[in-house]
Amino acid sequence: MVHRSVLLDEAVDLLVTESDGNYCDGTFGRGGHSRKILEQLSSRGHLLGIDKDPQAIAVGETLAAEDSRFHICHGSFAEIRQMVEQAQWPGLHGVLLDLGVSSPQLDQAERGFSFSQDGPLDMRMNTTQGMTAQEWVHSAPEAEIIDVLRRYGEERFAVRMAKAIVRERALQQIDTTAKLAEIVSAANPAWERGKHPATRAFQAIRIRVNNELSDLEMVLEQVADLLLPGGRMVVISFHSLEDRIVKRFMRDKAKGKALPRDLPVLESQLERNFKLVGKALKPSDQEVSENVRARSAVMRVLEKKA
Repeated sequence: MVHRSVLLDEAVDLLVTESDGNYCDGTFGRGGHSRKILEQLSSRGHLLGIDKDPQAIAVGETLAAEDSRFHICHGSFAEIRQMVEQAQWPGLHGVLLDLGVSSPQLDQAERGFSFSQDGPLDMRMNTTQGMTAQEWVHSAPEAEIIDVLRRYGEERFAVRMAKAIVRERALQQIDTTAKLAEIVSAANPAWERGKHPATRAFQAIRIRVNNELSDLEMVLEQVADLLLPGGRMVVISFHSLEDRIVKRFMRDKAKGKALPRDLPVLESQLERNFKLVGKALKPSDQEVSENVRARSAVMRVLEKKA
């Protein structure tokens, strides 16, 4: 399947407010959003792309060779402050984060993200470092597996699935996506119509292997500090756990400093340095019909006040 950037026009239109500015695409992927951002930048604008995935970096290096305004960095967007400092930029006019796993990662069986294609149980976005899903499944204590399936997958049958994994790993290597999908599916007593019974378990393990939610929490605070006055943060989430973190963070920033109730304070003391831009935006029916993976996307925008 060809990768399609979700909410492409909407995200970039809301992001780019200064054509001469410095921007960051924290989830470069295959460069759909980045190319659109570059179209809206002047010759004095600059764009930094970040991605964990070596395959994405290869695409980014090709784009960097074609366009001197673009630079690519291999790593997590949780390292954005360090990357911006290395670029010697005073701050950022905008940051885009398109969260979750990309279509190319899902579509390549050898990456181990998908239960619908049999492949090695890897699931790492950065294949050059870190623990694979196979290594985690074989080393994590049962209690940790239960916690991960509950917290990151919101899986009702986490206990049953964890016990099944622990039982099976003592008998065989759980080294392919098909084996893991079979084990957790068999431990799921209530299959939902239209949803694979291993969906939540695979999501949970992927999030754990890639530290997705902790990286997200880290990058949000850094971006808030790095944004220049008038700069914007645009975040596209694909499941409720991500969106909950983003929604709460942006709401709290827009509210300003928390102070004791019933205490008389000046408006300036509230430190309301940010504002929400519009309401949460979802893809149109047409976009969802053309790209089913867009159906769960939610986009939120936060602006640092000038």
